[in-house]
Amino acid sequence: MQTISEHRAFGGVQGVYRHRSEATGCDMTFGLFLPPAAERGPVPLLWFLSGLTCTHENAMVKAGAQAHAAARGLALIFPDTSPRGRDIADDEAFDLGQGAGFYVNATQAPWAPHFRMWDYIADDLRRVAMNNFPLDQEREAVTGHSMGGHGALTLAMRQRGRFASVSAFAPIAHPTASDWGRRQFTAYLGEDEGDWAAHDAALLMQAEGFDGPVLIDQGGADQFLDKLMPEALAGAMAARRQHGTFRIQPGHDHSYFFVASFMADHIAFHADAFGAAG
Repeated sequence: MQTISEHRAFGGVQGVYRHRSEATGCDMTFGLFLPPAAERGPVPLLWFLSGLTCTHENAMVKAGAQAHAAARGLALIFPDTSPRGRDIADDEAFDLGQGAGFYVNATQAPWAPHFRMWDYIADDLRRVAMNNFPLDQEREAVTGHSMGGHGALTLAMRQRGRFASVSAFAPIAHPTASDWGRRQFTAYLGEDEGDWAAHDAALLMQAEGFDGPVLIDQGGADQFLDKLMPEALAGAMAARRQHGTFRIQPGHDHSYFFVASFMADHIAFHADAFGAAG
């Protein structure tokens, strides 16, 4: 693992690191914030999965999470959203290819050799982080924005027992029925829609739910509401009587101004879940 940069921040350290990924078959970059409490021993880890076009840097710089995480003793990890490089498949569209991994393991050409973001988050990067930093292997939570909210919810519901809590900012909630999902799933996973359901938060909520608390924030003035389809997830949570909270925030759009506005709430939510978990 290579250290790209490390900066003192809020009493802790914000670092950026590069490593060779077994899952994606290429070098991957991620950000990691360690709070002051990490100097005394392992700390809980909160994952932040980012959205379309983002790298590790967007949330790391714009979400305003470090001060809140430092105060509650949480580490933050900011993965990239796809494999990258000159030899990695790409597409001219912003919502397919590099910057748009959708947190799935691609099975179709030309994406299959490298676009294995599910394995990268579920196993590869987790192993790298836990082996190199003072992190509590028994206490993880996950959040994300837009495409990253989709990834956070699907990972949490399918990896039962791993995460103490899950939250999301304006997640792509029902991708099997959305323009942000159908095209990408066809490209990455093939035309059999039966293979898509495992990556649809609304369908997973209907079928499985989550074995912990859930917090969803959705901007009421989000310019992408028709693609996000929050009503599908809210309905599934209500029908299942999921332990959770779904909030519509009036006047807020899809930007990181929205994310930063409610980041303190999400950090507190996950910190409280860690406390309840032990």
